[in-house]
Amino acid sequence: MDHVLHFLFGLFGNATALFLFLSPTITFIRIIRRKSTEQFSGIPYVMTLLNCLLSAWYGLPFVSENNLLVSTINGTGAAIESIYVLIFIIYAPKKEKAKILGLFTFVLAAFSAVALISIFALHGSGRKLFCGLAATIFSIIMYASPLSIMRLVIKTKSVEFMPFFLSLFVFLCGTSWFVFGLLGRDAFVAIPNGFGCGLGTMQLILYFIYRNNKGSKETKKPAANGTIEIGPQKPQQEKQANGEVPRDEQV
Repeated sequence: MDHVLHFLFGLFGNATALFLFLSPTITFIRIIRRKSTEQFSGIPYVMTLLNCLLSAWYGLPFVSENNLLVSTINGTGAAIESIYVLIFIIYAPKKEKAKILGLFTFVLAAFSAVALISIFALHGSGRKLFCGLAATIFSIIMYASPLSIMRLVIKTKSVEFMPFFLSLFVFLCGTSWFVFGLLGRDAFVAIPNGFGCGLGTMQLILYFIYRNNKGSKETKKPAANGTIEIGPQKPQQEKQANGEVPRDEQV
């Protein structure tokens, strides 16, 4: 019975994780259409790529047993994140492009180092421990990324910048893999996803506390692209608000 539940929670974890990996698709469609990365940061996608590569490696049978479902979804995630990173590099400004290229090179070098060391220098439990620790550290970093958004929700008393379904799937993904790790008696799967489950729970609690609040008018200002920005307007946005049109947009 435990083996059946282990497999079912693994399948459910694959489904919820796939939703999380695909959630930035709208952002990248916007980047392609506008041919600009605007104010978006490429760092989260590069770091998520490293997490996927390390987790996919850890799930391989010669590293850890009964974790093939960990490899399938993280291998898929690595492919998706690679596409995001390449799109970002194509459309980013020169300075940002150089930074992301450098970080991307670091990610590939770090993963290669972990893979080569685990193959040629380590065996058995030592290999599993080394790869598991690497995967766990970067999984926790990936799950911790919404902490700044949670702080923003508390500060503005508005959930506008924390979509409900994204928070829900963070909770479902973390919970399913946490149970998967417990059933498989694998701390390197259970610990980081238990952390993700806890953060997902906190996001849902914040959502239900502030779901009916619109946020203070002082902290929400319409941006030029029709979205809402936090904090002071940029100079160009202030000119547009005053009826001034930048020279490069005048006809």
